Amino acid sequence: MDAGDPSPLRHFVVAKRSITSTFDQLLEFVKDGSAFVDEAWRSDDLAQVVLEEQRLEMQSCATKLSAIRDVVLRRHMKVAFFGRTSNGKSTVINAMLRDRVLPSGIGHTTNCFLRVEGTDGDEAFLTTEASGDRRSVSVRRARWFQREFRCLDEWDAHLPPPPPPQTVNQLAHALHMDPTLDAGSLVKVFWPKSRCALLRDDLVLMDSPGTDVTQELDSWIDKFCLDADVFVLVGNAESTLMNTEKLFFHKVSERISKPNIFVLHNRWDASVSEPEYIEEVRRQHLERCVSFLAEELKVVGLEEAAGRIFFVSAREVLSSRMQRAQGMPETGGALAEGFHERLREFQMFERTFEEFISQSAVKTKFEQHTVRAWQIAEAIKAVMDAINIASADKKIFCLEEREDQRDRLDFVRGQINRLSNNVKERIRSLTDDTAAKVATALSDQIRSLPVLVDEFRADFSSTQETLERYKTKLLQHVEERIVSGLAHRCSVAVLRDIRDAQKHMIDSVRPLLSQSVQDQLTSPSASFELTYDLGLAALCADFRENIEFQFSLGWTALVTRFIGVANAKRALSSSDPRLQDNSTFKDEMLVSIATGLISVTSRASMTVLVIGGVVCRSVGWRVIAVSLSLYGLLYLYEKLTWTNASRERVLKQQFVEHAARRLRAVVPVSSSACGQQVCKELSSTFNRLTQRVDLSEAELEGNIRQLSFRIQRLENIQRRSKAFRNRATELETQLETFSLRYLQGH
Repeated sequence: MDAGDPSPLRHFVVAKRSITSTFDQLLEFVKDGSAFVDEAWRSDDLAQVVLEEQRLEMQSCATKLSAIRDVVLRRHMKVAFFGRTSNGKSTVINAMLRDRVLPSGIGHTTNCFLRVEGTDGDEAFLTTEASGDRRSVSVRRARWFQREFRCLDEWDAHLPPPPPPQTVNQLAHALHMDPTLDAGSLVKVFWPKSRCALLRDDLVLMDSPGTDVTQELDSWIDKFCLDADVFVLVGNAESTLMNTEKLFFHKVSERISKPNIFVLHNRWDASVSEPEYIEEVRRQHLERCVSFLAEELKVVGLEEAAGRIFFVSAREVLSSRMQRAQGMPETGGALAEGFHERLREFQMFERTFEEFISQSAVKTKFEQHTVRAWQIAEAIKAVMDAINIASADKKIFCLEEREDQRDRLDFVRGQINRLSNNVKERIRSLTDDTAAKVATALSDQIRSLPVLVDEFRADFSSTQETLERYKTKLLQHVEERIVSGLAHRCSVAVLRDIRDAQKHMIDSVRPLLSQSVQDQLTSPSASFELTYDLGLAALCADFRENIEFQFSLGWTALVTRFIGVANAKRALSSSDPRLQDNSTFKDEMLVSIATGLISVTSRASMTVLVIGGVVCRSVGWRVIAVSLSLYGLLYLYEKLTWTNASRERVLKQQFVEHAARRLRAVVPVSSSACGQQVCKELSSTFNRLTQRVDLSEAELEGNIRQLSFRIQRLENIQRRSKAFRNRATELETQLETFSLRYLQGH
C-alpha cells in the first residue's frame, strides 16, 4: 500500500469521532437531566412528582454513560499476530510500520507480547506492566545517552550514573531473556505517528511469542485477545499449518464468536527456487487454509475464505520500504524473482485488512455501546414522560385546590360581612333591652326606697359626729340593697342573653375558620358581671337633714304643708337676708309664687284675728281659753314626744325624698351605662372572633400564594421535562444516523 493513499482506517477514526461527540452531548445532557431530577426530588413542594427510583435511575444513567464514554475514548482497532516461532510475525509488523521497530531475526526472537501504538510526540518510548516509566526505543539514542553522560565534566561524582535506557531488543528479545518478563508479559511500544501513517488512525498492532513456546494459551486469549478485532495467522510458506496453530485458533473461536482471521503465508519468496511447484504449493496452502477457516473454525464461508489468505514475503517488503525511505530504489539489494507480485500481494493484504478491520472494528467497538446509549436515552425519555405526567396531574390538582381556596375565601368574606351586620343589630337590640330592664328595675327600686330605708337599723344620736356616721351607713345600706335588687332582677336575664348571643356568634363564625384556627378557638370568658354604679354617695352629698323640733300647727309647718318644703323655705327666707344669701334657688318664678303665698297667708292671719275677735264676742272668752289650752297642751305633747326616734324617723323621711329625687334623675344614665357594658362585652367577643376570621383569611391567602407558586414550579417542571425529552429524541436520532451510516449495511 502506498503511504500516500487515503487509508480506509479513517472510516474508524471518523466513526469514533462521531460517536464520541454524540456521547459527549449525551453525557452532558444526562448530567443536566440528573441535576434537574435531583432538584425536583429535593423540593418539598413537589412531592410525588419525582420518585426516588427515578432520581437513582438518572444517576445510574449518568454513571453508565460516563463509563461508556471513557471506554469509547480508549477504543481502537486492534490486530493480533499469532503463529509459530520464527514464522516472521515481527517482520510482518515491521513491514507494515515501514521500520525495524520490533525485534526480528532467526530463531526465537520475540520473548513476550509487544503492543505497538501511535504517540503524538516525536520520541519513541516503551513501558512495561511492572513500571509506567518511559524507556527509549532507539539503540542509537541509548548509545548517545551513555556517551553524553560519560563526558560531562560537571557531573556529580558522588551521584551514581543514570541507568542507560533499555530498548525493545533489550527487553523483548528472547536472546536477552530479561528475568522480569515472561511469555505472558506485555511491553507497550509507542511509535511516533509522524513516522508511520498506519498508526495515525487508532490502530494497535499486537505481536506475540510463538504459539509453540507455551501451554498457557487460555491465559493469552483472556489477557490479550478478547478485544482484538482481527487475528492474523502468520504461517511459514515452507511448511503447512501445524496443530499448535490450529489449536490456538480453536480456543480463540471458543471464546470469541466468529473471530475475524487472516492467514499470511510468509517467506513466499522461497518458492522461487522451485518455480515448477509454485502453483501447486499455492493451491495446496490455499485449500488447507480455506478448509481450516470455513469447515473447521466456521468463521467464514467457502467463497469468502480465499479472500482472507495471502502469500507474501515480509522481509522483502520491509527491505524495499526502508530503502525507499532512505531515498534508494525499492528493488535495490538481493530481491528474488517475482518481488513486485509479492509486494502487490502484501499491499492487497494491507488494503483488504484495513478495509475489513475499519468496518469490523466500528461494528464490534461501537455497536454495543450505541445500543446501550439508545437504551439509556429511552430510559431517560421514560423518566421525563413520567415526570411530565406526574407534574401535569399535580398541576391539575393544584389548580382545582387553588380554585376551591379562592371560592372559600370569597365565601368567608361574604359571610363575615353579612354576619357583622346581623351581630351589630343584635348587639344594639340587647343593649336597648338591657337599658330598658335596668331602667324599669331601678324605678321599682326607687319606689321601694321607704321600705329599704325603714328597715335600716343603726345607733342614732343628734350629735353631728353620730349623724354623719349614721348617714354614711344609711347610704351604704340603701345602695347595697338597690344594687342587689337590680342584680336579682336584671343580671341573670342579661347574662343569659349575653351567653346566648356569644354562642350564636361562635356557632356562626366557626364554619368560617380553618381547622387550625378552630383548634385555637376558646369559649368566651365567664368572668363578665353586670355592674350597677349608682354613685349614691355622690348623688346625696348635698343632703341636709332638718331634725329640729317643729310644732305641727306652727306657722312654718302650716306653710310647709300648704306650699311644700322647698317653696316654704324659699318663701320664709325672703324675710331673712341670711337665708336669701344662702339660697340656692334659681327659678324666679318659684320665688314670686312663694312670696305671694306668704302675703296671702299674712292677710289671712289678720283676717283670722278679726274673725277671732268677733267670735270672742260671740262665744265668750271661756271658749277661747279652752281652745288656747288645748293648743298649748298639743304643743306640750309634741314637745315632750320629740325624741331621737322621732328625729330618726324624720331624717329617714327627708332622706327618702331627697334620694328618690336624685335617683330618678340618673335612671337614664345608669340604665344606659349597663347597656353599654353589654354592648362592650359582645363587641369585644365579636372582635376576637373576627380576628380569628382574619387569621383564616390570611391562611387562605397564603395557601393561594403557595399554590400559585407551586403551579408555576410544576409548569416549569413540565416545560423542562418536555425539553429534556425532545433533546433525548434528538440524540436518539443522532445515534440512529450513526447506526445507519456506520453499523448497518456493512
